[in-house]
Amino acid sequence: MAWIYLSIAIVFEIGFALGTNATKGFTRLWPSVFALLSAAGGIFTLSLALKTLDVGVGYTIWTGIGSIGTVVLGALIYKEKIAPVKLASFAAIIGGVVLLKIAAGI
Repeated sequence: MAWIYLSIAIVFEIGFALGTNATKGFTRLWPSVFALLSAAGGIFTLSLALKTLDVGVGYTIWTGIGSIGTVVLGALIYKEKIAPVKLASFAAIIGGVVLLKIAAGI
C-alpha cells in the first residue's frame, strides 16, 4: 500500500509544480487553489507512504520521479525544451531510484 500512496503523492507533486507555474506568483485564484491543494495532497499521501517506507527512500523517490514528471509535462504543456543534458539527468535520477529500492531490499 505504501507504494500506491507514494505514486499518488508523486502525481500531487507534479500537479503542485505545474500548478505553481500557472499561478503567476499566486496572483491567479484557481491555479493557486489547485497548487495549494496539490501540495497538501502530496504531503499527506507522502506521510502515509512513509509509515512503511524509509524516509530517505520515500522522499528521494517522491522528489526524483516528481522532477522527471514535471520536466516532461512542462515540455508538453509549457513548451519547455528538453536538452540532452536533461535526458542524462533523467537517467541518473532513475538509476538512483532503482539503487535506492535495491538498497532498501524492496
